[in-house]
Parts: sequence; structure tokens; C-alpha cells
Amino acid sequence: MQAANTPTSYGWITKTFHWAIALMILSMFALGWIASTLAGWIEAPDIAVTEDTVAWTKLLFSSHKTMGVAIFFLAILRILWAISQPKPGLLNGDNGPEATLAETVHWLLYGSLIAVPLSGWVYHAATTGYAPIWWPLGQTLPFVPKDAQLAQISGALHFILQWVLAGAITLHVLGALKHHIIDRDATLRRMLPGRTEAMPTAEQPGHALPIIAALAIWAAALGAGAWVGWLAPESTVRGEALAEVQSDWTVQDGALNITIVQGGADVTGSFADWTASIAYSEVPDAQGLHGAVTVTVAIASLTLGSVTGQAMGPDYFAVGEWPTATFTADLVQAEDGLIADGTLRIRDQGQPAQMPVTLSIEGDTANATGSLTIDRRDYSVGMGTKDEGTLAFAVVIDWQLTATRAAPE
Repeated sequence: MQAANTPTSYGWITKTFHWAIALMILSMFALGWIASTLAGWIEAPDIAVTEDTVAWTKLLFSSHKTMGVAIFFLAILRILWAISQPKPGLLNGDNGPEATLAETVHWLLYGSLIAVPLSGWVYHAATTGYAPIWWPLGQTLPFVPKDAQLAQISGALHFILQWVLAGAITLHVLGALKHHIIDRDATLRRMLPGRTEAMPTAEQPGHALPIIAALAIWAAALGAGAWVGWLAPESTVRGEALAEVQSDWTVQDGALNITIVQGGADVTGSFADWTASIAYSEVPDAQGLHGAVTVTVAIASLTLGSVTGQAMGPDYFAVGEWPTATFTADLVQAEDGLIADGTLRIRDQGQPAQMPVTLSIEGDTANATGSLTIDRRDYSVGMGTKDEGTLAFAVVIDWQLTATRAAPE
């Protein structure tokens, strides 16, 4: 069998591209569906999660992502090869509507083979955590920052475009079966192993109308996705917002972050909704206290890369049962500096915690930072994951804020 195409037959290189990508796409859909189902179990509030479930989910997602990158490069090679080759014409090119539909499906297939894996790769590069790509090019893409909103939008694009691809594949398969069973022509046979010659009809569809139709289908799919809100940036504040608190110092700006080590890689997230009630005086009282602080954190406002949903689950923060975490402490001057000495409560567990605080005050404006490393097991977080290679025990909490002193009444 010849390597190159002819006007009446496909060569073995084109056939290899066709069937290799077809098998990989079918595998991709299966892997993605199973992995997403397992991820849903992990996030479900009433399902006990085992370490094996988490490990299998990670394995399947990594397989799905790695195969997607491979399809992306194979699709580029296939398109370049197709450009360099004569394309055997349709055997029913004189049937205008059917031939135009067939060419539209071909354009949808070629475009989707680029757009679907690329949107998935952008999502992976823009987020952090969970399942790495087993690919020597690494986990990032040029010009793609780590950004939660970009990850959300690219993930939505990946979801929408995969259904366009699925629809195009379905029409492509149905068309091939129709040619083979009903029309009894060689359309399907000339893509099978061996050399099959078939003379195309003299009349063939043009390219303009199928391209316009394919673009219209993509636009309609994206428009439908935008209409239902999939492409709108999601607010990082979920659940009921915390009420404002009265405080001697009012927080004007700040950030509260956590960093976990998942699969050997750092995954940093942040809480969008938290309050701080702060009483502080530069002069300590008779007990040596400078003041006190109470911080309340809305757990549901956490964004933690691709493991955000998992973190909300019953084996981790269990946000449905314990929606907030609190840190209540006295502000004490120690030899090494200011210490917030108190109790950190996560879920139903409260543990003593001493957090060094770096503080500077200019007039009525204070800037403060702090950091604390805890053991998640002390707070019954992730007790089903006992392997530190999967999820490390240590969790780093760090914060910074700018606050202004309330005017005296």
C-alpha cells in the first residue's frame, strides 16, 4: 500500500493518523468520564472517600490530560500532512446537501482536534494541583498565567467544545455507515487497511459554505454556553457572606492564603471572604497584652486550584457541616517580637496556635504579616489520605493586611 494519497485513494500514513487519533479520542472520552465521576464522588458530602479513590482519580486525569496533549500534536501533524496531499474526492459530491454536511463535519473535526485539547491544556496551565501531565514539555504554557478566572473560562470552553467534537464524530460515523450499508459505496472501505480505489463524482462541494457552517456551529455552541453562564467568571465568594464586624482597627486590604503539598507540588490557594476584629494598643496593659484578635474565615470562599471542590468534601473541610474556621488570640510581646497566642479552630477541632506577627504602624495605619504551619491531622482534615506523597501533612497559612485605626468617639 502506498504511503501518499492519490485522487482516488488514501495512503497508509493518512489512515494511520485517522485510526490512531480515533482510538485515542474514544479513550479520552472514557477516561474523562470515569475520572469526572470519581471526582464527583470525592466532592459529594455523603460519600466516604478512600485514598485509593483519590489515587485512581489522579491517575485517570493524568492519563486523560497526557493523551490530550498527544492528540493535539498528532492533529497538527495530520493537518500538515493533509495540506501536502491530494484529497480523494467524495463519492456523492453531486448530492449537494449531503456533501456539504460531510465537508462541514470534516472542518468541525479538524478544528475540534486542535481546540479541545488546547483549551484543556490552557486550563491545566492556568490552575494548580491534582493531576500532572506526563509530558516532557512540562505543566505550563507560554503567556498562560496561574489565574483562577482564566482556568474557569478555559475549562468551560473545553467542556463546550468537547460536545461539538462528540457531535461531529457521531455524524461522521453515521455518515460512514450510511455509505457502507445503504449506498454500498467504497467511502468507508478506502479508509480501511489495504488499497481501495474509488472514482469520485465530477461535482464536488466547495469549501466556503462548509467553513461558514462549521464556524456558525462553534459560535452557536459558545453562545449557548455563555447564555447559561458557563463562560462568565465565577465569583470566588461562595455560600453566605460573612457579616461585618466591629473593630478598633478596620481592615482596608489584605490576603489570607494556604499552601498544601499535593503529589509533591505546592498548591497555593486563598480565601476571598474573611473578617478580622482587632484591638491593639502600642502600650501593653497590666497583664502585658497589647490587644486581641478574632479572625473568622468563610471556608466556602476558598479557591485552591483544581482541588477546590475536593477540599470542600467531607474528608477535608466538610464545608456543609463546618462553614467557618476561627482564630482567636491575644497579642503578646515576646522576646522575638509580637505573638498572636490563641486557638485555631477548623472543623470541630480547636488547637493551641502561636503565630509570630510582623507589625509596623505609621500614624493610624498598620501593616501586618504572619505565617503559621499546622498539621492537617490535628484538625481531622484529610484523614483518609495517609500517604504524604499524595497529600503532605504540613499546611502553611500566611496572611497580610493593612488596617486603619478607628477614630475615637
